This record gives sequence, structure tokens and C-alpha cells, in this order.
Amino acid sequence: MSLLSLTIGFVAPIIFALSINELPHKHYKKIIQTISYLPHFISWVVAGSMIFMMLSNEGIVNDILMRLNLIAKPIPFLTNGKYYWVIYTLANIWKGIGWSAIIYLSAISGVDMELCEAGATDGMGRWGMVRHVIIPTIMPTIVILWILGIGGILNAGFEQHLILGNASTQNYWDVIDTYSYRYGIQLGYYSIGTAVGLMKSVIGFALVYITNRFCRKHLGTSAF
Repeated sequence: MSLLSLTIGFVAPIIFALSINELPHKHYKKIIQTISYLPHFISWVVAGSMIFMMLSNEGIVNDILMRLNLIAKPIPFLTNGKYYWVIYTLANIWKGIGWSAIIYLSAISGVDMELCEAGATDGMGRWGMVRHVIIPTIMPTIVILWILGIGGILNAGFEQHLILGNASTQNYWDVIDTYSYRYGIQLGYYSIGTAVGLMKSVIGFALVYITNRFCRKHLGTSAF
């Protein structure tokens, strides 16, 4: 799940920010950006209820698929573990894509307009402008956020799993945080919960340090 977040979940806000930047009208940009980051302010309890309403056996998704005669009976999205990682990844993207894109949009706003004008003079199209001007300009921001993301690789969610998960899918969603919560809080083994939290911090710091040195050596950009 962490690898999905560091690949699909990390790239999605970048693509979204680049897409918003290409919109011709500032009014549309503001509307789409506002709508996109509203889910960030919704609690996981509310978001989980919405997901249950859509993906339950009597939910909207199954109802549409059955009306289109694509399936003969409802698909158990929420009780079949093979769907859980997909649901988790899409839910995280939906909830955080707009908020994460704000950072990249801020970086894009700092692109040197003289470079864009020079590219347009040389006959560079929109894709060429994005590839050769915008992406290289925001690359330091991308690298720094990726380094910080590596540090949180052991944080594979918590509230999401308690809300979306159930006994049928526990083998797919039982991560370090839910393990430490179950043993440290529910069963009263506070020392285990403390040790798990400490080890997560130590490993996360080590990963950030190693990744930072690698990026400084090979990419010329580092977080510190």
C-alpha cells in the first residue's frame, strides 16, 4: 500500500496540477481547484460512509453495473480482499489529490516566463513546454516531497483501515499502525505500542537520510 502511494498516489497530484495549469480560463481553474481540495476537509468517517454507500452490494456502483447488464449479481467490493488495495489507493487519491496539487501549482507559478516565451518562439508545443520547461523547473519540489514520502513509507494508513476494513479483509489491511493500536491500546500492552512507534520513527529517519544522500549525489537536489 505504501508503494502504491509512492507511485500512483504520488504521481497523480503532479499530473493533476499540470492539467489544471493547462486550462485556458482562470475562472475554471479556480472552480476545479476548489472542488478538488474540498475532500481534504472531510473526515474519514464521512468519506468512509460515502464509499460504503457507493460500493456496498446495494450501492450505486453495483446498481449501475447491473442496470447496464455488465454483471449478473452484486460484486462484494468491501468484503473481498482483492479489491481492498484498489479501494484504499483510489480513496486516498480522491481525498488528497487537490490538496497535494497546491504545492505543485505554487511551484509551477514560479516558472520563468522568459523560458516559456523562448520555447514558444522555437515552435515548442504545449507538451514540449511541459516536458522541457515546467517539469525541470518543479523537479526540485518533486524530489523533496518524494524524499519526505519515503520517510513515511511505514505509514500505510490508520483511520482508513478502521473504517473501510472488516474481518473478511483483515489480511489485506492490517498494517503496523493498526497492529500497534490493537496490542498497545485495546489489549493494554503499552510497551509494545511505544516500541513500534519508536522503531517506525528510527526507520523513517534512516530512510530519509539515505534517500536524501542518494538524491543529492545523483540528482543534485536534497531536502537538507
